[in-house]
Amino acid sequence: MSVTTTPAKDRVPFLEKAAFGSGHLVNNLLPGALGVFSFFLLTAFGMDPFLAGLLGGLPRLFDAITDPIMGYISDNTKSRFGRRRPYIFVGAILSGLLFMLLWQLDPDASQMYNFWYFLIFSLIYLIGNTMFSTPLIGLGYEMTFDYNERTRLMGFSQVIGQIAWMIVPWFWVLIANPDLFETQAQGVHQLAVIVGIACIVLGIMPALFCKEVDQTNLDKREKMTMASVLENLKELIRNMKLIAQNKPFARLCGSTFLVFNGFQMVASFSYFIIVFHMFNGDYGMAGTWPAWFSTVSALATAFLIIPIITMLANKYGKRNAFIISTIISIVGYLLKWWGFSPENPWLIFMPIPFMVFGIGGLFTLMMSMTADVCDYDELQHGMPRKEGSFGAIYWWMVKLGQGLALVLGGLVLKVVGFDPALSEQTAQTMVNLRLADIIIPSVTAALAVWVMWGYDLSEERAREIKDQLVARRGEL
Repeated sequence: MSVTTTPAKDRVPFLEKAAFGSGHLVNNLLPGALGVFSFFLLTAFGMDPFLAGLLGGLPRLFDAITDPIMGYISDNTKSRFGRRRPYIFVGAILSGLLFMLLWQLDPDASQMYNFWYFLIFSLIYLIGNTMFSTPLIGLGYEMTFDYNERTRLMGFSQVIGQIAWMIVPWFWVLIANPDLFETQAQGVHQLAVIVGIACIVLGIMPALFCKEVDQTNLDKREKMTMASVLENLKELIRNMKLIAQNKPFARLCGSTFLVFNGFQMVASFSYFIIVFHMFNGDYGMAGTWPAWFSTVSALATAFLIIPIITMLANKYGKRNAFIISTIISIVGYLLKWWGFSPENPWLIFMPIPFMVFGIGGLFTLMMSMTADVCDYDELQHGMPRKEGSFGAIYWWMVKLGQGLALVLGGLVLKVVGFDPALSEQTAQTMVNLRLADIIIPSVTAALAVWVMWGYDLSEERAREIKDQLVARRGEL
């Protein structure tokens, strides 16, 4: 149990927390909107499902390359504005503008024209988005060096970030509403502009109001010049090897991969179960129940679960808080069997307060623990500090899990016999789908608990490391 008071110099003011949270809102809103809008590639722009799948997968491969490079560049940048903030500012503007352009496809153009238009702009958009998101994550790891304040900061930012998931499910309803837009394509065009502008305004907030760590003692940073590209590449590879050998970080990545991958694999199943099990394939009767299910999940995560997890982490430690929250999420997954009831649709909200402990605890605690791991890495290997690189690799693991989940989720649907072209599914198919919806995330969550059982960066150890680093740097 923590009994240490956070020093004044390690407390993050409310304005900075709000600005950092604003950045996380953008970091959730962009991929959330991208996921919803991608559905309309098929219905509004006539894209072949296989080509649409390629448009979802190919950019992720590119993203996996750019993230570590941007993390390395951010870690080693020297400027009077800081290591992170210049990239966040420019990246936010580019992300918003390019997101708008990305979705200005022509519904009357050929399929291959739209395919290449979307693929090319996706790659360009990812450069801008990586320039924004990777330094933003690194900034969060260095805004405070206090064990508990890190959890409070990450918890607050996750609460703000959850607002995106309260909004995104309703994009389906808005775009497909003929009273708002003449066509779905028009809905995509106009809503993309609104999302892009919002992301620019909210995204520059961390660059304007968040303070970076004092750069005085950040020595041994590499020179970022065209002449030193080869040496920089060698150093990047060396950093990647050192990070891969970091055992506490490996546990964080492994458990994140399991929890997030298990959750994402079945994320779309709830929609199908609501429509085909609860309402017998009648989309009209299902109405807005799927959107409300997602929105209430986000509301519960933001205003109930994250505050509880932050309290648990400060009282019992981050590792124990993760184990407790993950076990509670398994209870929530099991309750879905009774919650998705054709007799009483309101019961779909019953599992939510338990189930969302999984994702709510995951990113709040893992981001806080990654900041502790950055201290541990500096103690082991010295300068330069590698917050950007750690953040890039961690989120690359998240994206890898998400990409794999999309593939495996489709495979599971095929194995259980689900056919979205049918207005009604067989009783056995729905039983199989409901079992998969419960068993898959429960098993991966249990495996994540096992992985994290040996995590040994406790609060006491983290504070010892912090004291040693302060003494090594010659700081007061």
